[in-house]
Amino acid sequence: MPDARRFGGFASGGAPEADTTAEAAAPLIAAHRRVFPLADAGLLRHAYAVADHWHAGQMRKSGAPYITHPLAVAILLADIGMDTTTLVAALLHDTVEDTGLTIGQVKAEFGAEVAVLVDGVTKLDGSKWGDHAEGETFRKMILAASIDLRVLVIKLADRVHNLRTLGHHPKREKRERIARASMELLVPFAQRLGLYDFQREMEDLAFATLAPEAHERVRTLLREAEDERRAALGELITGMRAELAATGVRAQVQARPRHLYSIHRALPAEASESGGRLRPAETARVVVVVEGTEADCYVALGALHGRWAPVDDSFRDYISMPKYNMYRSLHTAVLIGGEPAGVLIRTRAMDAVATYGVAARIREAGGRDGKVSADLARQADLDWLNRLLAWQPLAAPGDFLDGLRADLSGGGIVVFTPAGVPVKLPEGSTAVDFAYTVSSATAGSAVGVLVNGMRKSMENRLAHGQVVDLITGPYADPPDSWLAAARSGHARTHLKAAIASRMADEASVLGRAAAAKQAAALGGDLREHEDNGTAFSVARRLGFADLDALYEAVGRDQLPVVEFLGHLGIAVSQA
Repeated sequence: MPDARRFGGFASGGAPEADTTAEAAAPLIAAHRRVFPLADAGLLRHAYAVADHWHAGQMRKSGAPYITHPLAVAILLADIGMDTTTLVAALLHDTVEDTGLTIGQVKAEFGAEVAVLVDGVTKLDGSKWGDHAEGETFRKMILAASIDLRVLVIKLADRVHNLRTLGHHPKREKRERIARASMELLVPFAQRLGLYDFQREMEDLAFATLAPEAHERVRTLLREAEDERRAALGELITGMRAELAATGVRAQVQARPRHLYSIHRALPAEASESGGRLRPAETARVVVVVEGTEADCYVALGALHGRWAPVDDSFRDYISMPKYNMYRSLHTAVLIGGEPAGVLIRTRAMDAVATYGVAARIREAGGRDGKVSADLARQADLDWLNRLLAWQPLAAPGDFLDGLRADLSGGGIVVFTPAGVPVKLPEGSTAVDFAYTVSSATAGSAVGVLVNGMRKSMENRLAHGQVVDLITGPYADPPDSWLAAARSGHARTHLKAAIASRMADEASVLGRAAAAKQAAALGGDLREHEDNGTAFSVARRLGFADLDALYEAVGRDQLPVVEFLGHLGIAVSQA
């Protein structure tokens, strides 16, 4: 990044570095230097001063000066170990949208990387895009994230802080709309980027807005279970530490509380609504962080299962088969006092990814000065993001947001081709989704599927770890029923296009038949006008790309038959 301290002269009439800047930016600099001790404090002070200058006079709904928001967002990002460039962009992230500062000015002052990040999180103009503004803004953000993933990380920190201050919005409808959109779109992004701290906080804050009574009940249940949890899990943790030490495995063992929304989702409806009690194991999970290699994780697993009985069907190996968001751990559950307690086993490096997600790569590569290479920061090698990028150009503005919600909702699964190639899919995916993920070009010719060697229909839901083999036929004509079975935006977009194309063909056939029949009744011959080019000329004159498009309009009753024939001269000369 170039030395960005030239701001005093352009466009603003000067952005004075006020005496208060150093004091205001101090918490950000302190948080950043806890991870990167040699980070450029002067650059952060300067970016803060620029943001403060352009947001001068603007206030938040809370009554606080607007600058408190970008500063809070930057501190959130500093706390998870993001690099200096990201923090500069976070400080400036609302300037282009809400002030007179332009992207060109940001680029000239702070460099191209900062400009890409700021532009990526800047909303599109609602007056120009209307009802499609939100969907097209997300489309733009995803495209920007394919260049630099830090765009999404900034957006998530921005939403976390907005949810923290959501109570200051005077209208309940707007608070609920923001909370719901956060649950449907931003929480899944956080999950896919492995930013679990952001995910948990967004879920709890949105939960409090959308279901305040249930939120308070879970808080009460959790508080009432605290002493019992400490006693029960404390005894288990002490025993696990001793068992691992005796096996020769060095590890840290601790209980990590589950967040409120996670507990709420796991509770039976009656317990969440009417009270009851929480069992200790429902409030937290035991995390074993091994000081060693992947192999040591399996040694630890064997030691724990040798001492405590594992719960049937509780084991998941996300080390040999990582989740779609880089997450790796062994999951199991053991019985304590007749109740299952969840146990996660991972190395220290895996724990960093489980805590910081994509930010872990930044923390590791940033050295001591908080600078990372553009190639590393821009790397977009996540399968779920590649899937979005593959189908988003095909989605119409009105369909994109629905497809995005479908692709992001729930978690993810991994299935395998017969050759052992892993295929990552959204949770709840069917063989239809598998077919379009493997090959959009040939998916429509599938007539069935073998799942673990057993014949299933294309509408069959798939489960994590299954082996899936498509059975194909000679024709590519996906039935309409596949659309209801498809889970992923990728499959749904291709199916909608295929169904629309088929309907267009059917309408075109009907339209031509109607035109030919009417022409014959009037004593004319439609084929003659097609053969000599007159019909095509009329189609182009009426604004259609070809005769098929014109006949489709006739078949859909969008162009009256007599009007078309009149342009051919049939209705007039032959009537």
